Amino acid sequence: MGHSKKQHKGSAGERFSSAGFILAAIGSAVGLGNMWKFPYITGQNGGAAFFLIFLAFLAIIGLPVLLAELTIGRGGRGDAAASFRNLSNRPFWHSIGLLLVLGSFFILTFYSVVAGWTIHYAVQSLGGELYRSADYGAVFERFTGGAMPVVWLVVVLAGTCWIVMRGVSGGIEKFNNVVIPGLFILLLLLMGYALTLPGAGAGIRFFLKPEFSELTVQSVLMALGQAFFSLSVGSGAMMTYGSYTDQRQSLGGAAIAIGSGNALYALMAGLIIFPTTFSFGIEPASGPGLVFIALPAAFSSMPFGSLFGGLFFVLLAIAALTSAVSLLEVPVAYAMNRWGRTRGKTAVAVTAACFAVALPCALSAGGVWSGVKAGGRTIFEWVDFITSNIMLPAGGLIITVFAGYVWDQAGKEAGLTAVWYRLWIVTLRYIAPVLILLIFLYSTGII
Repeated sequence: MGHSKKQHKGSAGERFSSAGFILAAIGSAVGLGNMWKFPYITGQNGGAAFFLIFLAFLAIIGLPVLLAELTIGRGGRGDAAASFRNLSNRPFWHSIGLLLVLGSFFILTFYSVVAGWTIHYAVQSLGGELYRSADYGAVFERFTGGAMPVVWLVVVLAGTCWIVMRGVSGGIEKFNNVVIPGLFILLLLLMGYALTLPGAGAGIRFFLKPEFSELTVQSVLMALGQAFFSLSVGSGAMMTYGSYTDQRQSLGGAAIAIGSGNALYALMAGLIIFPTTFSFGIEPASGPGLVFIALPAAFSSMPFGSLFGGLFFVLLAIAALTSAVSLLEVPVAYAMNRWGRTRGKTAVAVTAACFAVALPCALSAGGVWSGVKAGGRTIFEWVDFITSNIMLPAGGLIITVFAGYVWDQAGKEAGLTAVWYRLWIVTLRYIAPVLILLIFLYSTGII
């Protein structure tokens, strides 16, 4: 194991505190997927039964793969590509690890566009401008067709870059230490208000009272995919964060804390969105437009709606930024290690490259390039499709195969007892790869 303790060249000695690591990892896992995607796919798949299956898959596949990714990161003490090389001494694994670095980079390009939308909507809602027109579909189209998405994209990337430039403990940890507790307080406030709305009870029942007859094979596959994606595994973010943790940190405990934080966030998001949609007669299966088109219609009708709506979009923006920070850190850590440049210069260079790819994404999601399509998809939709449905499952598969078959010290690094180790290894070797393959086949439309 001596060869496995190499440090990042550019970030040697950078470490999270124990609590800082948990909060940063929860921040990475809790993102737009929980608040934007999770509610509408839960709405489309019958509510409570889907939520229960999502939680089951979170435990069966999400936590074991998350633990594997954290373990490789701490054992390899390198970026998402170098950790594999440090632990196996085979260039093949370093090359394959590059896929995770590229995955993070490309996810950030379209993710930062949507993060910009959330900030715009927060500003518009708090100022009351959002509610001047009742046609929220037209409002969204006008916004995405104009120049503002590019302005907000710059704001998101500049803010993310500034946090990453300040380092692991001075930037990423400090940022998450402030915003993750803040996020929780905001969730509590919004949930408390949503639960008191007239007719909220129907939304609570829809979300918490299971109707298993509503479930289809498709629902189960969607729950499996959501459980996998919602923990931020397969992108190298957890591996990079894992490389900054102390040897004394219990990785099993950390994985459970991250998974629990993520599940709690999804539960609270559901208890904000479903009481609100049912209270105002909005279809919970409205699809991706639920947050930007359907919900503003509800906010406009409720007492203190512009404040409630504004805080809701602030919540979304914070969740997006905590994930954006972890996504940027992956290619930054790799580039620092690879070229030995300072953190500041590397962060700026990687962010500039990210902007170059994100700009076409922003302009194709309703803007001047929205007519540019290949195979029926815009640039924005292609980047989303390839990263979410191909690169992330591939990253997850690489992690499970490496920890399950290639690296024989994985159990020792994970610090598991004999019984838990056996369960974990069986899951990584035989269960997780099959389920990840199912996610890939379903999400790419093969099955």
